[in-house]
Amino acid sequence: MQAFANRYINELKGVLDGFDHACFERIITAILDAYEKEKYIFVMGNGGSAATASHFACDLNKGCCLDLARKFKMVCLSDNIPTLMALANDVSYDVVFEEQLKNFFRAGDLTIAISGSGNSENIIRAIRYAGLNGGRTIGLCGFSGGRLAELADIALIVNSNDMQKIEDVHVITVHMIMQAVYNALHEKF
Repeated sequence: MQAFANRYINELKGVLDGFDHACFERIITAILDAYEKEKYIFVMGNGGSAATASHFACDLNKGCCLDLARKFKMVCLSDNIPTLMALANDVSYDVVFEEQLKNFFRAGDLTIAISGSGNSENIIRAIRYAGLNGGRTIGLCGFSGGRLAELADIALIVNSNDMQKIEDVHVITVHMIMQAVYNALHEKF
């Protein structure tokens, strides 16, 4: 087990060594821009990525601005289970995020998709919808980035073919975003 743990950690370190710092900076700029303009930020994912999306919304909504007058307006589209189930059952799982955006999305809003493969149809449809309706889009993906990397305005691709390491780096990225945004907001105000 020790050899396995060492191998996993060393492989994760290797993936982190390839982290795209320029892309990370663009993500921070987009999130701060949405905050300044009081735009909504929508985030989504499936499976483990849904948990990361929910965690991300909590970190920005509470962790970054609890003590500030202006708050983030971040909504995790993966969290509304009754709506997800109704859309999946009555229409198709492919539309569960896009249809929610149709209820709330406005031009200028920011949509963030977290997808290891970058190929989940419900993610692709939502990102396409946001882009076609005047929104900015970010994709956190892995492997080769998939269709999400092609569609998103900003795509942070975790250079790994191991889903767990991709998800590890997505969680680390969310925490890095939270701290970078917190620092930027508290230096400014």
